[in-house]
Parts: sequence; structure tokens; C-alpha cells
Amino acid sequence: MQAKIYISGFVQGVGFRWFVKSNAKSRGLTGWVKNIDDGKVEILAQGAKEMIEKLIKLCEKGPFLSQVKSVKVEWEEEKEHFESFDKIH
Repeated sequence: MQAKIYISGFVQGVGFRWFVKSNAKSRGLTGWVKNIDDGKVEILAQGAKEMIEKLIKLCEKGPFLSQVKSVKVEWEEEKEHFESFDKIH
């Protein structure tokens, strides 16, 4: 299972990518997280649907200094397999 997740709000420069990477890895997910030019954070998460859903719930709150406005999820078929979960700069 794979999901693309877009988080908007005050989510850049507050440790959001580190927060996502840490929580994704602890749930056995693979993929990546990155900041995008429009101020959002984009996540590609692969793994068990239940674990991806748990990550989404965590992203709705975010880390301490963040202010999440919205979370958009697009479920997809896995197009490319990732071996780890990485933070892209």
C-alpha cells in the first residue's frame, strides 16, 4: 500500500520532516518526506495500510511547534519500492 500525503499550515522549519521520518521508521514504513515550494510538506509512505493511517493521524497534530491546517491523502498503487524512509532536503 502507498499513500501520498500533503500537509499544509505552519509545517516548514519546525522539525516536521524529522518528526515524520522518525514516526514512519518506527512503524516500519518506507518512502520519503520533503518540503515543497508552496510551503507544504509532501510525504510518500509505503507499508501496511494500518501503519500509514497511524502516521496520518500523527501528522494531523504534527510536532510541538507546527500548526497543521489540512492533511490531504491520495492512496495509490505502489509504483516504485523504497528500502528505507528518507528525509529529502
